Amino acid sequence: MIPTLIRPINGGIQKLYMFDNGYGASVVQHRYSYGNESGLWELAVTRYEPSSEVLDFELCYDTPITEDFIGGLTHEGVQDILTKIESL
Repeated sequence: MIPTLIRPINGGIQKLYMFDNGYGASVVQHRYSYGNESGLWELAVTRYEPSSEVLDFELCYDTPITEDFIGGLTHEGVQDILTKIESL
């Protein structure tokens, strides 16, 4: 999946994803993220209002996917979770 926006954050990178179902994800790799020291990614599920801008999101802690952040993810692991978020 292709991120909606990529931007620098905390000395690293953030990839934001938006899906038509109102959910999305913030995927980060920076000095404070879980797994960064091993080149891995951290993901948080996000929620958008209809017609929101990509940066106008809230973290979502009540999905069947997770109630928190998921750290230590490979690229393939991120893609797998993004597919699940898109299917919510």
